[in-house]
Amino acid sequence: MSSDTPTLEGPEEAVGQEIPGPPLPEGIPTFDPDDPVENAVIRRLVGNWHRRATVKRDEPDLDELFDPSRADYPERILPFHDHPTFQGLDPEKRSEVLSWAWIAYNRHTVMAEQKVANPAFALVMEGEYPGLTGEALNLSLAQAMVDEQYHTLMHLNASAVTRRRRGNAMPDNALPLSHTARVHQELRDRAGERWEKSLTTLAFATVSEISINAYLDLLAEDTAIQPINSTTAKLHNRDEYCHASISHVLAEMVYHHLDARRRRYFLDMLMEGLDAFVANDYSTWHRIIDLAGVEGGHEMLADCQAQAGRGRLVRDYTGLHKLVEQMGVADEVDFDWSRSHIAH
Repeated sequence: MSSDTPTLEGPEEAVGQEIPGPPLPEGIPTFDPDDPVENAVIRRLVGNWHRRATVKRDEPDLDELFDPSRADYPERILPFHDHPTFQGLDPEKRSEVLSWAWIAYNRHTVMAEQKVANPAFALVMEGEYPGLTGEALNLSLAQAMVDEQYHTLMHLNASAVTRRRRGNAMPDNALPLSHTARVHQELRDRAGERWEKSLTTLAFATVSEISINAYLDLLAEDTAIQPINSTTAKLHNRDEYCHASISHVLAEMVYHHLDARRRRYFLDMLMEGLDAFVANDYSTWHRIIDLAGVEGGHEMLADCQAQAGRGRLVRDYTGLHKLVEQMGVADEVDFDWSRSHIAH
């Protein structure tokens, strides 16, 4: 490897911060100690993380902060929110669908962290990609991987509270793999070469880390839904703005060390990842309709799938557009960037 191989300037600053009481481990998302919900979510994380060392300790009770009068997920971003079938459901059934939507969102988020983001970061640290090496880079990635594990714990906690307070088991394994996870795995399975599999994972991780803020924003900024849920998204979101910059640099560095064939493949996988990430996951919605027992629900979803405007939830492609522009390849990808906006 040449001596002028670009490296990151230095590790990202630790996202944890000290608050009254024991210092938080590095990697814990930053938060506002004056916000009772944020404080409780973070303290719960710390309590869970140290449970093996301290069998009994005081932990914030997220259940006490749960507001049963609030919806668990924003109704306005359901692909069928304005369909007559959904509008005609009784309030209890609509609430159940929204609870399942929140459970599914958490499950899909965990899959993105565990099956795409962290595996990609691990491959970088193992020396899989050309042009990516150095202590500073590895420190940045190790911190990001700790963040991703805490994000997983946050979303698992949020789902657990929802199950307890709604009195509904709503098991994760009742839902299918997320659309993004399925597409990622299918592309890896079809890839014949090791480098193709590795670049597929890096491309999907790049898209996820750069684009996830748009989806998190939809939840974090919604003051009408369950405060624990919006706070979980808000805390997660703060870290992802940092991870987006790391992933941006990784993608640029790798691309410029690839030969022409591998460059083309990486760009193709970026577009495959973008299409998969921003799509409404109708396979999951069909399963939720079954689980919640919504009469006429499958016909409702078929109506929505037939309408082109309901095919995507998150349409903020600006982060990825900026990446391909800085890589100097915007004219080499077939994508209408002018369609970029976020569902409201």
